Amino acid sequence: MAALRYAGLDDTDSEDELPPGWEQRSTKDGWVYYAKRPKTKMLVVRGFNRLISLHLPEQKEREDIVPGHTEEKTQWEHPKTGKRKRIAGDLPYGWEQETDDNGQVFFVDHINKRTTYLDPRLAFTVDDNPTKPTARQKYDGSTTAMEILQGRDFSGKVVIVTGANSGIGFETAKSFALHGAHVILACRNMARANEAVLRILEEWHKAKVEAMTLDLALLRSVQHFAEAFKAKNVSLHVLVCNAAAFALPWSLTKDGLETTFQVNHLGHFYLVQLLQDVLCRSAPARVVVVSSESHRFTDISDSSGKLDLSRLSPSKNDYWAMLAYNRSKLCNILFSNELHRRLSPRGVTSNAVHPGNMMYSAIHHNWWVYTLLFTLARPFTKSMIMIEVIA
Repeated sequence: MAALRYAGLDDTDSEDELPPGWEQRSTKDGWVYYAKRPKTKMLVVRGFNRLISLHLPEQKEREDIVPGHTEEKTQWEHPKTGKRKRIAGDLPYGWEQETDDNGQVFFVDHINKRTTYLDPRLAFTVDDNPTKPTARQKYDGSTTAMEILQGRDFSGKVVIVTGANSGIGFETAKSFALHGAHVILACRNMARANEAVLRILEEWHKAKVEAMTLDLALLRSVQHFAEAFKAKNVSLHVLVCNAAAFALPWSLTKDGLETTFQVNHLGHFYLVQLLQDVLCRSAPARVVVVSSESHRFTDISDSSGKLDLSRLSPSKNDYWAMLAYNRSKLCNILFSNELHRRLSPRGVTSNAVHPGNMMYSAIHHNWWVYTLLFTLARPFTKSMIMIEVIA
């Protein structure tokens, strides 16, 4: 008790009552965190749709505090009980959740015309104190993207996801958007991309999400996309290289390269090179390359162990769709590893991620044999929402 008294943690009557100087807040996901405010004299004026902090003269400027495990004055555990909590239930009728310019969540009561940073549901929290898992235990084959990002606030972060109009790309883009990120869906088919944007906005009408044209089978399109993105003068914190083609019949792109190789690897390689300077300026930043376990079942070397460039973009006579896909995925991993080696000293990390064996998606639609195979395997595969997001 002496230690508690010295720390000022025994001044309250109730076990769950906060010690002096502590505030209870919540993330937009509904997780409760605790902030210890600096001792400053501050007058807070609350009005409809706004909250203004007026500091008295000769006072140190207030520093905005956001939830985070490494922030000295914020923490997830209750400062007295050590418990973690989450909010149960929906907002009361007439209330709406907003985010201010600093990415901090606040709440608007449209009925009584008032604004507050305190979640009106904080009186109805429930304990959430699971045993702290190891890295291997935390996520498994049934973990969803939303669960992986649970409690994370991506407000102010910019994310690009290629091939985001469906499948893994869509679920990834949606998860980032629903956690506050400004997400750009980089897609070849703009009609489908705009439909995907609307689907995300239906889940949260204030999501920051937009579609931009990117055709990885055309290097000029990759260049135009990079130029259009740079013209926005925004940062880039996460680039997810997800788009891929599978089981395509042999064909050459307008650039004269085999299509699977260019779409799955070379187009992304070029895109990263064009956006490398933006990534470095935005550090800490991350590139995520979606690869596949299939990379193990091929090689890109000749019998003497030297790189055989003809295998990367083979002629029609030497083409086999499955091998072309496997080789492109091997290139993904080699590229991601080398990119990490070169850019990690500058604050940009790169990770290659395997989303799961026989992931059921529409990537197989190019040949009926693969469609049949994936259909038979579907009961044993992960669903689209059970994907891996590295963030």
